[in-house]
Amino acid sequence: MTQMGILQTALYLAVLLALAAPLGSYMARVYQGRPCGLDRLLAPVERGLYRVCGVRPEQEMDWKAYAMALLVFNLLGALAVYALQRLQGSLPLNPQGLGAVAPDLALNTAISFASNTNWQAYAGESTMSYLTQMLALTVQNFASAATGMAVLVAVVRGIKRQETSLLGNFWVDMTRSVLYILLPLSLILAVVLVSQGVAQTFGAYQKAALLQSSTYEQPLLDGAGQPLLDAAGQPRTHTAPLTEQVIALGPVASQEAIKQLGTNGGGFFNANSAHPLENPTPLSNFLEMLAILLIPAALCHTLGVMVGDRRQGWVILAAMTVILVLCLGVAGWSEQAGNPLLTPLGVDQSAQGLAGSAPAHPGGNMEGKELRNGIASSALWATATTAASNGSVNAMHDSLTPLGGLVPLWLIHLGEVVFGGVGSGLYGMLIFVIISVFIAGLMVGRTPEYLGKKIEAFETKMASLVILIPLFGILAPTALAVTTSAQAAVSNPGPHGFSQILYAFSSFAGNNGSAFAGLNAN
Repeated sequence: MTQMGILQTALYLAVLLALAAPLGSYMARVYQGRPCGLDRLLAPVERGLYRVCGVRPEQEMDWKAYAMALLVFNLLGALAVYALQRLQGSLPLNPQGLGAVAPDLALNTAISFASNTNWQAYAGESTMSYLTQMLALTVQNFASAATGMAVLVAVVRGIKRQETSLLGNFWVDMTRSVLYILLPLSLILAVVLVSQGVAQTFGAYQKAALLQSSTYEQPLLDGAGQPLLDAAGQPRTHTAPLTEQVIALGPVASQEAIKQLGTNGGGFFNANSAHPLENPTPLSNFLEMLAILLIPAALCHTLGVMVGDRRQGWVILAAMTVILVLCLGVAGWSEQAGNPLLTPLGVDQSAQGLAGSAPAHPGGNMEGKELRNGIASSALWATATTAASNGSVNAMHDSLTPLGGLVPLWLIHLGEVVFGGVGSGLYGMLIFVIISVFIAGLMVGRTPEYLGKKIEAFETKMASLVILIPLFGILAPTALAVTTSAQAAVSNPGPHGFSQILYAFSSFAGNNGSAFAGLNAN
C-alpha cells in the first residue's frame, strides 16, 4: 500500500477510535435512562409516543415477551414494506410514474430490509418511487438497526443482572435507540452529505444534453404501444439519435445517512455508494465509511459502562481493531499489487496510468473502482462493509483480486463480528467470548465465568449453535445451487462462478447485502 493509502487508513482508525468512547458513554446513559443532554428536548416526544401506543415504559419483560414483541414488530414491518411496493403505482410521491413492484421482488426486498440484510435485486432509480424509498426502505433502515441495538441491550442486562429474569422493555429500547441515537446522528450526517452534493429533492428526474451525441436501436411500436415483430418474431427497431441523458434524483441523503449509520447498506441507486450523487467527494466518502463502524465501535464502550467494568469493553474493542487492521493490510496490499498476470504484458494498472499520466506507484488493481476513490479507499470500504453487516459498496467486489475478495468473504464467514452490525456485531462477539472462556476454564481446571456468570454446558451448546447455524445457512443452499439448474443464473461458468454463488449465500445468511454479483439473484 502507498504512503497515502497508509495515512488514509491510519486517519480513519484514529477518528473511529477517538469517537468510540464519548459516543459509547452517551449511548449507555440513554439505555440506563440517565440524563443525556437531548432528553430535555426529546423526553416529551418519547412520553407522547408511549401514551399513543399504550406502552408502559416501567413494565419490563422476560426473554419470551421481549422476543415475541421483537418478532411481531418486525413481521408487521416486513408486511408494510411489501404492501407499499405493491401499491406504489397508485400512491403519491412518484414523479416518474413507476408501477407496482413484482410480487417476488417485493417479497425479496421486504424480507431483506426487515432483516437488516438490504440485499437489492433491483435498480432503485428505475424500480422504487420516492415514497417507497422513504416510507418503506428508509423507515425500515431505522427499525432494523434499532432492533439489533435493543437485542444487544437486553443481552447486556442479562449478563449484568443476577437475581431477575427481566431484560427491560423492547418498546422502550427501540424508541430510545431511534429517538436519541439514530435520528440525531442521521440528521447531522444527512445535512453534511447534502453540503457535499448528495441529492435531496422531491423533484422529477432531470435531463441533460450530451456533449457528444450518439445513436441507439429503438423498438418500433404499433398503435396500441406494443412492439412490432419481424417474420422471425424478433422486435423491429430503427436507429434513433441519442442527444440527452436522464439524471436520476430523489431524497438520497436522508436514506444514505441511516443506510450507513444503521449498517443497512441498501443504496438509493443501483450503483450504491459508487454513484456520484450518493457519494460525490472524498469527504463524503470518508464520512460514510466512518458511519459504517461508528456505532458498533462505540457500543463496545457502552458494554463496559453498563456492566460496570470498562476494561471489558476496551478488551473487545482492541480484539476487533487488531482483526480489522490485519484484514485491511491484506486487502490493501493485494489490491495495490494488482493482477500479476498483466504485469508481463506491460499493462499499467495504476490509477495514474489509467488517467493517462505517469504512474506514481508500481501498479494496482483499478478494475471496478472509481478513479475518484482510488485503491486504498476502495479496499478500506470493502473491508469495513463486510466487517460490519453493512453491505454498501463504493467499488465492485467482483473485481477485487483473489486475496482482496477473500477478505470480505472471510469477514462474513467470521460472523461479521469485527465491530459488526449495530448491536449484532457485539453480541456476536460475546458468543466467541463465552466459548473462549469455557475452553480457558477447561484448560486451567476452574469453573468458567464471565462477568460473574457461570459458563456451563448449556450456555456453551447454545453459543455453538449460534456459530454453526449460519454456516449451514451458507453451505447447504450453495451446494444445492451448484448441483441444480440454478447454475444457469451464473454468468461465469468457471471457478469464480462458484465464488459468486458462495458469496451470494454468505451475504444472505450473514445479513450483509454486498455481492460479487455475476448472477441473476431474483
